[in-house]
Amino acid sequence: MKEKIELKKILFWAVKHAFLKFTPSCQIKNPVMFIVYVGSIVNTLICIGDIISSKPASFEIQITLWLWFTVFFANFSEAFAEGKGRAQTEFLRRSNKEMTANLLRDGREIKVPSSSLMKDDEVICRAGDFIPSDGEVIEGIASVDESAITGESAPVIRESGGDRSAVTGGTRVISDCVKVKITALPGQSFIHRMISLIEASTRQKTPNEIALNLLLCGLSIIFLASAISLKFFYSYFNYAPYYNARTVSVTVLCALLVCLIPTTISGLLSAIGIAGINRLLKLNVIASSGRAVEAAGDIDVLLLDKTGTITLGNRMASEFIPAEGISEKEIALCAQLSSISDETPEGRSIVTLAKNEFNLRADNIALHNVKFIPFSAQTQMSGVDIEDGSSTRVIRKGSVNAISSWIKINYKTDIPQYILDRAKEIAQNGGTPLAVADGGNIKGIIHLKDIVKGGIKERFAQLRKAGIKTVMITGDNAYTAAAIAAEAGVDDFMANATPEGKLARIRSEQAQGHLVAMTGDGTNDAPALAQADVGVSMNTGTQAAREAGNMVDLDSNPTKLIEIVQTGKQMLITRGALTAFSIANDVAKYFAILPAMFGTLYASSSYSAGPLAAFNIMRLASPQSAVLSAVIFNALIIVLLIPVAMKGVKQTSLSAKAMLRNNVLIYGAGGIIAPFIGIKIIDLIINFAGLV
Repeated sequence: MKEKIELKKILFWAVKHAFLKFTPSCQIKNPVMFIVYVGSIVNTLICIGDIISSKPASFEIQITLWLWFTVFFANFSEAFAEGKGRAQTEFLRRSNKEMTANLLRDGREIKVPSSSLMKDDEVICRAGDFIPSDGEVIEGIASVDESAITGESAPVIRESGGDRSAVTGGTRVISDCVKVKITALPGQSFIHRMISLIEASTRQKTPNEIALNLLLCGLSIIFLASAISLKFFYSYFNYAPYYNARTVSVTVLCALLVCLIPTTISGLLSAIGIAGINRLLKLNVIASSGRAVEAAGDIDVLLLDKTGTITLGNRMASEFIPAEGISEKEIALCAQLSSISDETPEGRSIVTLAKNEFNLRADNIALHNVKFIPFSAQTQMSGVDIEDGSSTRVIRKGSVNAISSWIKINYKTDIPQYILDRAKEIAQNGGTPLAVADGGNIKGIIHLKDIVKGGIKERFAQLRKAGIKTVMITGDNAYTAAAIAAEAGVDDFMANATPEGKLARIRSEQAQGHLVAMTGDGTNDAPALAQADVGVSMNTGTQAAREAGNMVDLDSNPTKLIEIVQTGKQMLITRGALTAFSIANDVAKYFAILPAMFGTLYASSSYSAGPLAAFNIMRLASPQSAVLSAVIFNALIIVLLIPVAMKGVKQTSLSAKAMLRNNVLIYGAGGIIAPFIGIKIIDLIINFAGLV
């Protein structure tokens, strides 16, 4: 019910603003639709003149009304797309309210309106305070509620001196206190830019849009010349005594021109661009411009961080490898006991693996006089001491080096060489070995590995089919990087990556003619983000990273880069498909209308058809009904295609060549067939209703 009410509001808003767009200043921005606009005005004046002079004007009035409807529907498609964007900014507007700020001036705190804050001002934000504007934490640490921006209710940590120092105006401090340095000018905060972009008030045409507009203008000029030439053609053959002069009147020529020029794609072009930005917004991604969305669609190289993007981000226990004479269950029990007090993700995964593989549950084990040793970064170990009568059983789990040193010092023994060899093999294959010792006895090793996200290999395969090369970036050594790259199915990897190395790799790919996208969140990622054709910065990252990229992911999910590229491609596919449909549509209308218009030319009598009537394969009833049917179809097809422009053409994992072929076959053929069917049906209806 709520969605229906919201849609109703959007429709009312779109209808209202469609009428507001009838001003010449709005219409001239779209040259093709401006021709329709001028034709509508000319025909309106002709109708007024006919009415004043008492001439029959029914046909002219109908044509004029449908020309105005054509302009209105084009306005409505753009307004509807803008309206959907506006609906998604309501929560941003609520967070963009006027706030007070604790401004630091000469060592004192002064209450000032947030709108008066200037760049480089410093403010104090305590628990319960709203952060007044975009900034960077320069002192302190706090928990911040960013649900007004991201929609995520869980608070996040913001602290000075790291990659999580950026804060956004309108978010609220939950705990503690931070000093924030303002980084935005008044009225140019992140939220202001988001609202302005989403509402399309500052949306600029992308290079592809400009190029397509030039093509459409060129086609319109050709059809304009063709329509004008028909008047001279008729005048030259004016001796045909039974030819109806109204067939080539100014009204008919205007209607013919509107039907032949590419009004369909011109009326939907802005809606397609705005809808692309709106689809990104649904993913909680804000693009700095339509150019960024379009660039995402042209990307053919993806640079992806390993941790958090390709892998889950934490190394997880995958198997227990026992020493000679030790069972897997025995090492699993020792590993679980020694990991109970290990609160790291790795420690918890060991406990879970032992439970899942051998049904070992710590709460079912009767332990008395137990002392748990929590994991420490200094010792790199965790464990448990179990007193059993006069003796104490000491179990430890940790890195191979730490356990090796521990048993050498306490038990004067060494780890067996075959265990060391197996640990080295695990490390070379991208894993992390942990040793488990029960006193001086080595029980075996635990294999920790980066877990590749489920389904990621299949997604990379789809990208490969679409002609996109994937490159994994990691700080791991080459052995580890190669192992994970092979498991994930990426095309290439970059090990031991540094900020300079990332920048050099991007420049190298671009020098070879590729368009590159990457993600980042730290200040050290800023140069690479700025260099990339599509730089997606994380909302949790530093201000430098957010400013360097041309997109911001509000959820701070690096995997989102794949969806961003797919969204950009969908926008380009939609534009290409509807362009193919529109041009094919115009060609079909040309062959459908002209034979009917000139069917009586060269007729021997007023009751017979001329030789050109043989080309009227649709058997349209009369020249007037043919023109009126085409004008009505031309207006209605824009309305019917608005949902396609908004939702986008379904994207498949095909190469650019294959997608072009499909677009030509499906939408090109559809564009030829649809007018013949649509115009014929409308012709039957208007003749049955006696409208001509």
